[in-house]
Amino acid sequence: MHSRQLQQSLASVALLAAVIPSVRADDGHGSGIPEPSIASSLPANGDPSGLRGALAERGVAVEFHYAGDVNSNSSGGIKQSTHYSGLAELVGDVDLETAAGLAGLSFHVSSYQIHGTSITAENISGIAAVSNLEAFPSTRLFEMWLEQSLLDDKLSIRFGQVAVDAEFFASEVGGNFFNSTFGWTTISSDNLPIGGPIYPMATPGARVAFDPNENLKLMAGIWNGDPVGPCPDELDPGQCNTNGLDFRIKDPPLMFVEAGYSYNQDGSLPGTIKLGGWRHFGDVADQRFDTTGGPIAVTGGDPLQHRGNHGLYAVVDQMIYNISGDGARNVTVFGRIAASPSDRNQIDFYADGGIAITGMFESRPGDVFGVALAYSGLSSAAADFDRDSGLSVIRDHETVLEISYAAEVLPGLTVQPDFQYYWNPGGNVEDPNRPGEAVRDAAIFGMRTVVNY
Repeated sequence: MHSRQLQQSLASVALLAAVIPSVRADDGHGSGIPEPSIASSLPANGDPSGLRGALAERGVAVEFHYAGDVNSNSSGGIKQSTHYSGLAELVGDVDLETAAGLAGLSFHVSSYQIHGTSITAENISGIAAVSNLEAFPSTRLFEMWLEQSLLDDKLSIRFGQVAVDAEFFASEVGGNFFNSTFGWTTISSDNLPIGGPIYPMATPGARVAFDPNENLKLMAGIWNGDPVGPCPDELDPGQCNTNGLDFRIKDPPLMFVEAGYSYNQDGSLPGTIKLGGWRHFGDVADQRFDTTGGPIAVTGGDPLQHRGNHGLYAVVDQMIYNISGDGARNVTVFGRIAASPSDRNQIDFYADGGIAITGMFESRPGDVFGVALAYSGLSSAAADFDRDSGLSVIRDHETVLEISYAAEVLPGLTVQPDFQYYWNPGGNVEDPNRPGEAVRDAAIFGMRTVVNY
């Protein structure tokens, strides 16, 4: 079979699986309707044909999600204007034990339709993306994997096209914000090829997770380390893997390991601590020196190549106040810290943290108010390169503040007004419209609408 025919066949399989996805038997969604979903608020239209319920009985169901952002920078950046970015997602999971009698085996697939423009690239020139929806407009396969559970669900093995950001280096509280760095941090997205196997481009890989008890979780995964491969500088990476069907397997690998400890899970103030690290096995260019040891900015020589790249990180999520007593309404804080070598990375230190209040008002238990701050420290090697180049603007750091309020209009429908402020967008870089001057600090006002069906 020719490569194009193979890709078309795989696309057909992925589309079919996405149109008929599922919930697992143990999720308790006997109706086939996930929670929260606008379908549960519109009983006459949630499952009018009874198809979702019938499929759920066979271990099959379908979910559709849509998120859209309007963002405008009222001041700062390289220009001011308004942008829209949107994401339609079709997700499916098949419990193959229920569907086919294959004990402990499940299948997952997700696909995206991405549209809109990037306020980060066009207006802000930031390292962190204002919206975690921003990506090259395309219709693409994202994840497609099988997972086998063993040892009474204490051990699971996932393999196929897998995203690393779905499980590793993640803060549950950070997921309340829509600046990209509170999901997949800038130190990860900047230091890995094309950001690594993350939204919207997963790669072939495998992940093993072991939960020896209810408190401890150990994970390790290995992926093809580059979702795109060689791509001309003038193109967006999304243009070099346009539909998510490249399935690259010959690039240098990427490995993640992580250990998580959850405590006080049956108490009033639960928390989780995670420690992890990653290593990419490909060659990485030095930020400042060439192969002779001279400064690249002066000699114009080829950069010194380092064998591999790596990073270490820690994550904490901690409830500090249980408003309702049952944990449904609560105050929770999070914090993350990470570091990578300064000689081969633009960002060598990262820290973020914040607070989220769920159900601040008793009459609105599903609303979430949050404040978060992220600091991306630019490496001394990157700053020295700027000095060697004789630049008047020297890279230093980028800091982002986000304040948001996610209001649940009804289950499955949320609107989220948002404010963000960037100090030193891009890490303190020159404004292309004002030579010799840095990009100005930027204030961004936004609104996100999310629909789950």
